[in-house]
Amino acid sequence: MAIQQDTHTHTQGAPGSTVDPAEIAKFSKLSQEWWDPKGKMAPLHKINPLRLGYIRDAACRKFNRNVRSLSCLSGLRVLDIGCGAGLLCEPLSRLGAQVIGVDPSSSNIAAAKLHADRGHLSIDYRCTTVEQMDMRERFDIVLAMEVVEHVTDVGVFLERCAAMLKPGGMMVVSTLNRNWKSFALAIVGAEYVLRWLPRGTHQWDKFVTPDELAKHLLDNRLVVTEETGVVYSPFADKWSLSSDLDVNYMVVAEEMV
Repeated sequence: MAIQQDTHTHTQGAPGSTVDPAEIAKFSKLSQEWWDPKGKMAPLHKINPLRLGYIRDAACRKFNRNVRSLSCLSGLRVLDIGCGAGLLCEPLSRLGAQVIGVDPSSSNIAAAKLHADRGHLSIDYRCTTVEQMDMRERFDIVLAMEVVEHVTDVGVFLERCAAMLKPGGMMVVSTLNRNWKSFALAIVGAEYVLRWLPRGTHQWDKFVTPDELAKHLLDNRLVVTEETGVVYSPFADKWSLSSDLDVNYMVVAEEMV
């Protein structure tokens, strides 16, 4: 069953929102292809197991869970911001987490709901932004995976994300560093040479350095407790964790004590 493009996709950023309407439109066009591992989202499918493992392992360390348990995230409330069609939400749900996925694109949310229904998964998908969510809601884990490089104001966005954390919660952020190497690999290489991503998927000037990200988090009383680079090996055709933060990287942030 094909998902029809929803004409009610949000196209105007709400007052106080950091959402870029052009970014919403761009990813809405891809909503029908989210779950095709060989389609335009193929790079995301390839990196997804690595992201999931990193989040799971960090959460198990933080909340003293058995990483080998198939329900190791049971009872934890997880917010996935910019969830797309649910590529991370679904495996997190299968690990026992209570998952809330938010995305400003209604067509992405429609794709996510349909796929979750097919898999008999109970995931709370909402077509909204973190800025529009109820300020009283709190989560054990807040995820902003490949999101900060698409918002209009990183500081405001992370301030709102931090406000959603329960005391003792943790946040995981993945994004792209801003330097000559990331321009060469993430823009020229991924979009123009290898054509992994549609041209224009990323804007290099919106990339965020690890120092900038750490400062924004610190401004909101969150300190980076873990960080790792994520690198691609063309020979093995796989992604792996690395000490090289030059292009893709992920961090875990927790409340200052």
